[in-house]
Amino acid sequence: MAARHGESFKAHKSNALVAEVKIIGGPKLILAKPLSYMNLSGGPTSSLMNFYKIEPENLIVAHDELDIPPTTFRLKLGGGHGGHNGLRDIISAIDSKDFIRVRLGIGRPPGSMDAADFVLKNFSSSDLAEFKTTLEIAADAVEEISGNGLVSAQDKYHSPAD
Repeated sequence: MAARHGESFKAHKSNALVAEVKIIGGPKLILAKPLSYMNLSGGPTSSLMNFYKIEPENLIVAHDELDIPPTTFRLKLGGGHGGHNGLRDIISAIDSKDFIRVRLGIGRPPGSMDAADFVLKNFSSSDLAEFKTTLEIAADAVEEISGNGLVSAQDKYHSPAD
C-alpha cells in the first residue's frame, strides 16, 4: 500500500517501520510493520496507537490465518486470538479485541507438519506469486474499509457463500 501511494517505510521510535499514506478522497492511513517478533507485536502496536491517538475501532491488523485457504482472505471485526500469538499479544497490549482483522489465508500444514514450523517456512516461488496477488486485493479491501467501512468491504470482497 505504501508503494502504490508513493510512500516508503521509515523507522519509528515505536520499534516499527511506518509509512503515512493519504488515500485520495479518504483518510490518512498509518501503515506499520513491527520490527519485533510477530509474537511480540503488541508493544509496537500499542505504542503507535498512543503516538497517533488511534482508538482500537480504527485499528486494522493483517495477519496469517491457518483456517482460511491460501490465496483468500476474510475481513472481520473483533473476536478472540484463535491461538494466534501475535493477536494474543496485541489484544493484551491494547486491552481490546475490538479491532478489524484482515485474515490472510495460508491454509493448514500438510500431513503431520507442526503448525509453528509451517507458518515459519518460506513460500514456494509459485505460492509467493499467488500470495502477492492476494495481498494487492487485500490492500484494496483495506482502502475500502478506510473510505466506506467494514460492511462495504465485506460486501465487495467476500463471496456470497462466505
